[in-house]
Amino acid sequence: MNEATGASRLEDRQAAADGHRWIGFRTIVIREFSRIVRIWGQTIVPPAITATLYFVIFGSLIGRRIGEMGGVGYMQYIAPGLIMMSVITNSYGNVVSSFFGAKFGRHIEELLVAPLPNWLIVSGYVAGGVVRGLLVGLVVTLIALFFTHLHVQHLFVVLAAVLLTAVIFSLLGFVNAVFAKNFDQISFVPTFILTPMTYLGGVFYSISMLPDWAQAASRLNPILYMVNAFRYGFLGHSDVNLGLSFAFMVAAAVGLFGACVWLLERGTGTRD
Repeated sequence: MNEATGASRLEDRQAAADGHRWIGFRTIVIREFSRIVRIWGQTIVPPAITATLYFVIFGSLIGRRIGEMGGVGYMQYIAPGLIMMSVITNSYGNVVSSFFGAKFGRHIEELLVAPLPNWLIVSGYVAGGVVRGLLVGLVVTLIALFFTHLHVQHLFVVLAAVLLTAVIFSLLGFVNAVFAKNFDQISFVPTFILTPMTYLGGVFYSISMLPDWAQAASRLNPILYMVNAFRYGFLGHSDVNLGLSFAFMVAAAVGLFGACVWLLERGTGTRD
């Protein structure tokens, strides 16, 4: 009888702990979503305007002179790349600004002392980054439909590529926020690393147009694989091997998640 009672109490405690964890995760996600919606003028409008300008200038004006690329019109070719570019920048930007803001405002300690495992804290912030990335990506997709026709050939490839990409760059934003000590350091990586890699990642062109040495250099750019996997879902065309692209993205997501949890457990950037 005593053993049965003890086992029942243990199960009750475990159920309560799981409930608290779910509440904590849900609270983080709701807070992140509320932040995105509250400052929609900073989170939704700028990428929408930027995407519109890209479609007008590169797609309509320059695209007429370029003609076809990859067997389709230039506007249709760059549309998946522009959608993915918006997902990358906004997933990254949401997490790096949110987590660093929590550090700067000195309320990250309240989260760290809560009865939440570190993997759940990371998951909550990443979920917020994914939500913003997908939301902005959807807005850019709707804008793209005003300029060109998008036909999804492989829906699973599209969804898997955009979701994995949003997760990866949310995790990278988390890493940046952990190590950043001031606002300049959270803008350094997007300005000097992320933006050049994105522009050189096949968003506006096929690497088949490049000389051999430039193609080899481009294949070292991880964004190239993400953009091409996403483009393949729409156009059935990719400059790189699709299996290799997804293998890289899955490995990157798993490795970065483990690294983020490890950094939190060590207290890097949060207990300094």
